[in-house]
Amino acid sequence: MAAGLGSRFGGVKQLAKVGPAGQAILDFSIRDARAAGFGEVVLIIRSEIEADVREHMAGQHPDFEAIYVRQDDLGPPRDKPWGTLHAVLSAAEAIDAPFAVINADDYYGPESFGLASAQLRDGGEGIAANIAFEIGNTVPPVGSVTRALCQVADGELTNIVETDGCERQPSGRVMAGGVEVAANSPVSMNLWCFDPSVMGPFKERWDAFYEAHADEPKSECQLPTVVGELMAEGRLTVKVVASPEQWIGITNPDDFDMVKAALAHR
Repeated sequence: MAAGLGSRFGGVKQLAKVGPAGQAILDFSIRDARAAGFGEVVLIIRSEIEADVREHMAGQHPDFEAIYVRQDDLGPPRDKPWGTLHAVLSAAEAIDAPFAVINADDYYGPESFGLASAQLRDGGEGIAANIAFEIGNTVPPVGSVTRALCQVADGELTNIVETDGCERQPSGRVMAGGVEVAANSPVSMNLWCFDPSVMGPFKERWDAFYEAHADEPKSECQLPTVVGELMAEGRLTVKVVASPEQWIGITNPDDFDMVKAALAHR
């Protein structure tokens, strides 16, 4: 998913050159995914950045042709994208096999893609997976962020809660919403594994969302919310698989140098 506005970053963070050879984070993800056995890459973009993304890809991956999907083609038109569920649904016609979903501006690490590939081989209709990260491996050294805390029982997701105020205190303790949590508590960073049959229920949820929120310019139909709703209805089982990787991502301009240093030798 590479259609975000990057308003807090102040530019097209999907293409921020953080690698030693001018790579963006998405280039490391493409490399790691292909090494783990993934085949096609579908880039969900928006029309106004398509030319820049294509130029970047031609320079970084001259031997590989990605599939491009414009999220705004699904419509209806709006300045702000309609959210991550809408983004995935916009790629429905390009997907006919088990697939993983990632954010273009998040670095997940090679082992995470290996875990995702294994889950997709063992999945099927009504079965999904989330490659979860330890919250301690996702909070910055300074400042607070929002994280999707996962509640897990017997290896399956039972609830997912977007939680503000996730931070590491000077003492080393990790806080989430004002409450101390274990540093290894699982959080979702939007690395999902799905069977293509999920697109039908996704379409139902999008239609219902649009009917209720069509006139709200900032409302978003988010993937974790819809996953939770389908779980509650017994239509989707989500396995949770822990990744040992250190997550790295860009949200604000101050993140750039930190991410660049972290990826210098990847």
